[in-house]
Amino acid sequence: MTTLSTYLQIANNQSKWQAMTAKSPDVATQTKYFEDHIGEVTSIDEFVKDARLFNYAMTAFGIGDMTYAKGLMRKVLEGGVTDSSSLANRINNANIKAFTEAFDFADNGAETTSSSTLVDNVVSRYTEQALETSQGEQNPGVQLALYFEQRAPSLTSVYGILADSKILTVVQTALGISSSTSSQSVDTQYRLLSSKVKLDDFKDPKKLQQFIARFAAQYDYNNGGDSNSQSSLLSTLFDTSSSGSSFGLDSSLLLSVQGKKFGSF
Repeated sequence: MTTLSTYLQIANNQSKWQAMTAKSPDVATQTKYFEDHIGEVTSIDEFVKDARLFNYAMTAFGIGDMTYAKGLMRKVLEGGVTDSSSLANRINNANIKAFTEAFDFADNGAETTSSSTLVDNVVSRYTEQALETSQGEQNPGVQLALYFEQRAPSLTSVYGILADSKILTVVQTALGISSSTSSQSVDTQYRLLSSKVKLDDFKDPKKLQQFIARFAAQYDYNNGGDSNSQSSLLSTLFDTSSSGSSFGLDSSLLLSVQGKKFGSF
């Protein structure tokens, strides 16, 4: 299956796929531990010292690769998010800020972990991360598409694209921007992306799906598919002469590609 057809299969049945992922043995075991013990945590120190709880929460917010940085995360949590000068607000990382907003010990103290809303939020995020990871083991493009779908609508600045390597990869791939531009200065990259991306388009469900479809088709094209058939499909689906955020994909055509291969049109 193509990246696009696999992504659409999951995106159109998100609740079903998340339920399946939640029932997988490893996810179910880790989730049960989190649900059973997070309410016992009354301080930042207790939270950080319980590796299973801390790792689960960090993974849920997409920063599982930073679980080693306990000292940094302790300072982030201590500063909270209310003060604009706090570390969470100064670090240009939306996932870290979301993590700090959820575990707001700075404002809520010992009551932070007693909220059922918090538990539901973290468990949902963890399950989504697990789904993305399992799909990534089979096709990294699908993982990137799912990740982008969840996070792109909340972007508030082009700098947010530059701060998230996965989102940046999706944008660069979809727009045919060489990854080598990442070696340029942040200001240069910002100007380039600002001329090609309208963040409001990611808040529009149809335009978001159009952009993801463009990424998926280009991802497969870049990764060794049938170049003739994929090139033909790209020309059909996308107005590649367009600039800015005009992605050129009709929504009815987007739905028609579900379950199809590039060579089957």
